[in-house]
Order: sequence, then structure tokens, then C-alpha cells
Amino acid sequence: MEGEDKRLSTTALARQLKIPTQQLFATLRDYGWIKRVGDAWVLTPKGEFEGGSFQQSSRFGRYIVWPERLQHHPLLAAIESNQRITAASMCRYYPRLHPRQINRALAELGLQHHSILGWELTALGKSLGGLQEESENSGAFYVTWPHEIIDNPVIHRELTRQSDQSQPVAPSVEGGPDLFSAASATVPCQGVDGHRLATPLETRVCNWLYLAQLAHAYQRALPTEELVQADFYVPEGSVYIDCWDADIPAQALSAKLLRRELYRKLQLRHIEINAADADRLDEVLGRGLLAFGIRC
Repeated sequence: MEGEDKRLSTTALARQLKIPTQQLFATLRDYGWIKRVGDAWVLTPKGEFEGGSFQQSSRFGRYIVWPERLQHHPLLAAIESNQRITAASMCRYYPRLHPRQINRALAELGLQHHSILGWELTALGKSLGGLQEESENSGAFYVTWPHEIIDNPVIHRELTRQSDQSQPVAPSVEGGPDLFSAASATVPCQGVDGHRLATPLETRVCNWLYLAQLAHAYQRALPTEELVQADFYVPEGSVYIDCWDADIPAQALSAKLLRRELYRKLQLRHIEINAADADRLDEVLGRGLLAFGIRC
């Protein structure tokens, strides 16, 4: 029909606006035009009022499209894309992660490394637009990044993986037009370091230890004649770590209670991580290891 507005996916609209795709998703979420329901983005009444609708594709499934005229909307036209961001400001796009987790993830990818001075930029990080900065207050080093770093496919994949680490890891699938989607979980949990874990809580602990650059073993036997295995073992400091999920089967519970008694009897260093600790491992696990002289 003559004069009908062309419909654009959120990704295509971001290209028209010349801003990172994830920045637009976060902005539309902040404006209340879209919201997350399960593993999909859905329109809100406000988003429908602005002209958003759904489109079905045999390749991508159902996704949101917008009228092309929205590129001139004052709220979207005002988005600044040339500002630089830090690990702290990247939390807006990965709200499940803390700045320290993001910094560690960027270091694991080889973009920066931690030293006594703070976070120092590497040659690879510099090639992606990173700039070395120094805090005026503390003198600590940190790195700033161009805003489009959040659309780098490798960085997006790794940070999304860690954001969703409470869920089992799904096989990789061809991406749809909206990069902010999450794949459904169909296979056992897998840590960033390749460990195959039994539960989401174990996955979080494994990833935390790996990104903190702490060597660790999974299902490590205790020094007993009978084969009894702790969930994790950190050689530095000889610390055993057990994960206590909210719902533990009777047999597994008996095994954990036996280990607890063995730790006490043999005076072994150990830390217990409960399901409620999953989102505050920096505090619980970090403090527990520090009590045994392990800084991370």
C-alpha cells in the first residue's frame, strides 16, 4: 500500500540508527517498550502504541518489528553511541553480571590483565578500541571501550553465556535477527573451562573459580580410604568446596552430610555454598577463601 511504513527488526533499526544492537534493546527495555518474558522479548502496550508488532519467520520464529519512521523518534534519535563504556556500565546490558565478573571475562578473553596497578590493556584489547585509563582519585588503572564492543560476537557470546550460567548450556544455533535472545537449555551444564557440571549452582562456582584464575579440580577425592569426593578442590590452600542446592535428593544429601563430618573429623579446610549464595559468590566464596589466605 502506498505510504505504508516499512517494518524493521530491532537489529535492522539499530543499523539505521547507527548504534549497537544491544544498546537499542536495552534502551527499548528502559523506555518500557519491550520486556523479557522467559527466553523471548515481547512488546508492552507502550511498545504497541509506538508501532511495534510481531512478525513470523520460518527461519527466525517470531520476532518484533518496528515502523521505519521510528528512526526519527526523538527518544531514539537522542541516543548517544559515541560514548565510551567501562565494565561497570556494561552491566546495563548484562544485568546478572557484576563489574568484577565482566572485567574477569574480558581478561579471560585476553583483552586486559589484572596487575598490582589495576586492569591493564593488552595489545588485543587495544586492537578492539580499548583505551588505558587511570582513576583521578585512586590512581588505579582501568580500561574504557567503544560502545560497539557490546556487539562484538565473541564478547557478546561469552558474557551472555555467563549471564545465563544458572541454566544448562544449549548447543549453539544460528542467530536470529534479535541478538538479545537466549537459547533454550537442552544439555547438561558446562563451565567456561570445559568442566561438565551436575547443577547450575556448581556451574556458577566453577566459572567463578576459573575466572578468578584459581586452579581447581572437580569431583576430587578426599584423603580417605573410602572413595568420597568433594564437589571442588582448590590446591592453593588445600580447600574443599561443596555446593548445597535447594532441593538435594536423599542419597546426595547423605553423601554431603558424610563429607561434612569427614571435614570436621580430619580437620580439612572446606567451604559450603548454598543455593541462596549463587548471586553473591564474590562475597561468600571470596570471603571464605580469604579466610584461608587465598586472595582473588
